[in-house]
Amino acid sequence: MSSAETFLATARQVITDEARALDALADGLDARFAEAVDLVLQAEGRVIVSGIGKSGHIGHKIAATLASTGTPAYFVHPAEASHGDLGMLSKGDVVLAISNSGEAPELANLLSFTRRFGIPLIGLSSRMDSTLMKEADVHLQIPALGEACGFGMVPSISTTLTLAMGDALAIALMKHRDFRPENFRAFHPGGKLGARLSKVDDLMHDGTALPLVGADTPMSDALIEISQKGFGVAGVTGANGTLQGIITDGDLRRHMDGLLDKTAADVMTSSPTTIAPGSLAEEAVAIMNDRKITCLFVVDPEGDTAQAVGLLHIHDCLRVGLG
Repeated sequence: MSSAETFLATARQVITDEARALDALADGLDARFAEAVDLVLQAEGRVIVSGIGKSGHIGHKIAATLASTGTPAYFVHPAEASHGDLGMLSKGDVVLAISNSGEAPELANLLSFTRRFGIPLIGLSSRMDSTLMKEADVHLQIPALGEACGFGMVPSISTTLTLAMGDALAIALMKHRDFRPENFRAFHPGGKLGARLSKVDDLMHDGTALPLVGADTPMSDALIEISQKGFGVAGVTGANGTLQGIITDGDLRRHMDGLLDKTAADVMTSSPTTIAPGSLAEEAVAIMNDRKITCLFVVDPEGDTAQAVGLLHIHDCLRVGLG
C-alpha cells in the first residue's frame, strides 16, 4: 500500500470510529440530559465552563457556543480559578466541569468551591465512578470508547463526544428559548455570518437620502432628484406620501420622446417591488437577482400608509459580503 493510500485509510478509520462513537452517544442519552437543560434554565446567573488540557480547549468552544445562542456563559481556567478567579463565580451560576477521566486534579478547588457555596455542578465525563461525577449534581456522561489512535493516548473520540454533548446542550437551550436568527445576529455582527443575518433596515438609506418626487413633479425636476441622490432611481409618491411607483433608467429610455414635457406619474412604473424593513437583507438580494433590478424601496407593511421608509441598493449588500 502506498503512503497516500495508508494516509487515506487512517483518515477514514478515524472518521468512522468517531462517527460510530457519536451514534453511541446519541443512543445513550437519557433523562440526565434533560436535567442538565432544566438546571441551566433555572439558573439566574451564567454557565461557568471549566476544564484542563484538551477538555479545556473544548470547554472554550462550548462556552462560546452557549454565549452566542442566548445562554450567558464564559470559560474559567481551573488553574486560574485556584489563584483568584473563583471570585468570578457567584450564587445563581451553574458550573459545567469537563474531564474525560473525571480525575483532573486541577479541578479540585473548583469542585470544592461549588460544594461549599451551593453552586450547582454539571459533570461531563466518561466515568460515573470518578471524583467529578460523584461530586456533580447532574451528570452528562459520554461513552468510554477509547481513542482513534488505537492506544488510548491521543484525545480524539473523547473530545469529539464532549464537543457534541456541548453542542447538544447549547442547541437544546436555544430552541427552548425560541432563539431566532435576528437574535443570533446581535451576537454575530461581524463576518460572513453577520452579513447573512443583516436586516434590510440595518443597511438601507433613509430620511433625506431617499430619492422621492411627487406624482405631478415635472420630469426636469425628477431628473435632478435622480442625479443628486445617486441611486439611479426615484420613487413617486401620492398626496399622502404613499409610494405609487418608481422611475428607473428603463423608464427614462421608454419615454425619451418628449420626456421633459411629462410628469413623474407619466413615466413611472406603477406598484414597484418593495420589501419590509425587518426582512433579511439576504432575501432582498435574492429578489433583486431574480427580478434583475439593482434596488428596492423599503415599505413598512405595518404602517397606516404604504410610505417608503428606506431604499436598499445592491451595492449596500455587496459591501457587507452578500450577493
